[in-house]
Amino acid sequence: MNLDQRIITSKINADSAGKTLLNWLSGRFTYHPCQKWQEIINDGQIKLNDADCLPDDLLSAGDQVSYYPANLIEPPVDLTFEIIYEDDYLLVVNKSGDLPCHPAGPFFKHTLWHALSLRYGKIHIISRLDRETSGLLLVAKDPETAAKLGNKRRTITKEYRAMVFGCFDSHINASGYLIKDTNSIVRKKRKFVFDVSEDADSQKNQASNVSTILTPEIIGKEYSLVKAELKTGKLHQIRATLFSLGFPLLGDKLYGPDDTIYLKIRDNKITPQDKEKLVMQRQALHSCILTFKHPKTDKLMSFTSDLPEDFPVFLCR
Repeated sequence: MNLDQRIITSKINADSAGKTLLNWLSGRFTYHPCQKWQEIINDGQIKLNDADCLPDDLLSAGDQVSYYPANLIEPPVDLTFEIIYEDDYLLVVNKSGDLPCHPAGPFFKHTLWHALSLRYGKIHIISRLDRETSGLLLVAKDPETAAKLGNKRRTITKEYRAMVFGCFDSHINASGYLIKDTNSIVRKKRKFVFDVSEDADSQKNQASNVSTILTPEIIGKEYSLVKAELKTGKLHQIRATLFSLGFPLLGDKLYGPDDTIYLKIRDNKITPQDKEKLVMQRQALHSCILTFKHPKTDKLMSFTSDLPEDFPVFLCR
């Protein structure tokens, strides 16, 4: 494990076979424009099957593309985190609302994984959170503990608090599906439906079954604080569910009141008016309760985290 030199590797699948290296890179990793990727290839930072390559090299299924980024300037983050429990097998960590868990995109050293690896060696983040989600997560110190905690038969219970736009005044058992949001200009955005047949364009084999219990905590005329209990754990589950029910999260660039803000941030075109729409700088989602059985002792463990100071709960009045 090299914590100083980042290497990003990808396998080429059958759908990408026949594309040029440059076209594949610029389409797959959009955090650099096409011209920048061409400069990176010409600079020798990209290897194709461990060999030097050119932008117009054609790719085949099974090829390995490796990126050795040089002088990569990572966006600033809040590297604040607190270890609230530790033993020989695991950690329970309370992280800030602006800290990626794993290396991805432009982030490597500015991640919780990197910070913990410097201190503990190779670690395994079990219950990862989005960059902008604060609160509790579970980390294993060794592969055996990670495998036990990752076993589907072992229950890890998570409870969140979310601040949303609107008067959220009803208990909702949101059991249904996450499907592609075909109305959004952002390709990766999803939406929640109670019945997959509600969307004529969706396919059942592409839908993810999800269940979230939503309960009002503080009910306001314009903003509310909501308790979200996860019964399943799918990507963007809480955010997509609340958005689809008409209660987007404060600060959410993708599932908030205007998803064009997500593209503006990517293109560095966000305006003060856009920031005003969001109300909060980051998405208002906090992992506040984490409960699990210890993989070694089988003892029930439960941890809590108070709402962070940046949650504007005073608005729920």
